[in-house]
Amino acid sequence: MALKRMDNVGIVVEDLAETIDFFRELGLELEGQATIEGEWAGRVTGLGNQHVEIAMMRTPDGHSRLELSRFLTPPVVADHRNAPVNALGYLRVMFTVDDIDQTLERLRARGAQLVGEVVDYQDVYRLCYIRGPGGLLIGLAQELG
Repeated sequence: MALKRMDNVGIVVEDLAETIDFFRELGLELEGQATIEGEWAGRVTGLGNQHVEIAMMRTPDGHSRLELSRFLTPPVVADHRNAPVNALGYLRVMFTVDDIDQTLERLRARGAQLVGEVVDYQDVYRLCYIRGPGGLLIGLAQELG
């Protein structure tokens, strides 16, 4: 049996509307929103009785998705948003953009903060990390040449 595809990356957020708007500004499309609750959902996650608002965001090419989740119950129990980039576990998501400077300008208007600086990597990429809504770590890459 072979792996078919990666369906999505899940991100737990505090403010679903703000995060949807931020990722829309980046260029993702809102595929849909739903409320997930019930015994079946708790069996999948191991959280028991849960009530979660979700939004599925899709990249313009249709190949990648982010599932944004806002837990109403049970409450969030851990916060990894301030972990440095060398922390263990899932940390960030990276997007390729047409123009990194223009993208930064648009996202700064929505509260994004540059983590370090924009750097050129071997004349192949321009790269940077930003903190988005709720401190989410996001990578941006612009292909050069």
